[in-house]
Amino acid sequence: MLSESSIAFLKRLLDTPGPSGFEGAPARVWRTEAATFAAHISADVVGNSLATVEGDGTGPTILLAGHIDEIGIIITHIDDNGYIYFEPIGGWDPQVLVAQRIRFLGRNGDVLGVIGKKPIHLMKPDEREKASKITDLWVDIGVKNKAEALEHLEVGDAGVIDSRTLEMPNGRIVSRSIDDRIGAFVVLEALRRYAAKPGAARVVAAATAQEEIGYSGGGARVAAQSLDATMAIAVDVTFATDHPGMKKEEIGEHTMGGGPVLTRGSVVSPVVYRLLADTAKALEIPYSIHAAGRFTSTDADAMHLARNGVATALVSIPNRYMHSPNEMVSLEDLDRAAELIAETCRRVTAATDFTAR
Repeated sequence: MLSESSIAFLKRLLDTPGPSGFEGAPARVWRTEAATFAAHISADVVGNSLATVEGDGTGPTILLAGHIDEIGIIITHIDDNGYIYFEPIGGWDPQVLVAQRIRFLGRNGDVLGVIGKKPIHLMKPDEREKASKITDLWVDIGVKNKAEALEHLEVGDAGVIDSRTLEMPNGRIVSRSIDDRIGAFVVLEALRRYAAKPGAARVVAAATAQEEIGYSGGGARVAAQSLDATMAIAVDVTFATDHPGMKKEEIGEHTMGGGPVLTRGSVVSPVVYRLLADTAKALEIPYSIHAAGRFTSTDADAMHLARNGVATALVSIPNRYMHSPNEMVSLEDLDRAAELIAETCRRVTAATDFTAR
């Protein structure tokens, strides 16, 4: 069960703005927490944060990776009237941006704004039927002109939806940054539990950067290349299918509160998958299975081909309303995922054969 202090840390982590390429603030929150129990804390030039717990020295190195970035926006132009135009950082549905409040990360502190759009009263009938595009929107920060705007912001400044974590009934939480600040939380929680009873393996938790824009592998690629890891587990979110409009025959059946989701196929090592599945059964942790015939669109894709190859698996958290201001997950799933990963790491020894097929 997640402790009160772990939940408080989770809320701090989720509420700290950090879009891809601008992850410094949540990364500092993560490293501060990691320093309360991990032996070695470090950061690298791409924005990854790493925490290490040494095993007994006889086992291999295991990398646990959850990306700490979130989707956001970046300023592309400020017009003469001080209105701000932007493009997305990561994959936005423009419809969910309409009328949202934005928190920009300005050089002298945070700057708040609102996303504007032509009122429906002034739209022609054909305009009302069209979906909004990013280019139809702007941000109003309440200034009178460009000069005043430039006192606070400049082109290249990033922003996120201005919102705070909500606690919902039945142990559920809502946040704009669950994808995938949740992954960064789970790998650190797993490392905390592993530290309480270390096994043979040296385990490194990484809060990786730039996954949402990481078309060449993002921070996970750098972390996997720099560590001499034999095995890796990526932790991300996946689509919960227990709400209207989801097709289980296409995505699988993954329910909030139903436990973590284990991926099979694609880039996933069958050895590590079986370790996770067998451990889940031994601990009586419920889980569902996701089949991936090609890539997974997670950090696992970058890590499994690092150096001479890394035996990689993917553990996912069922998430409702992905890439929206109000993503939702179950705290019980986070707890189960962390426990599963920690115990799986304890079961890895020098004798574990990752080439077995």
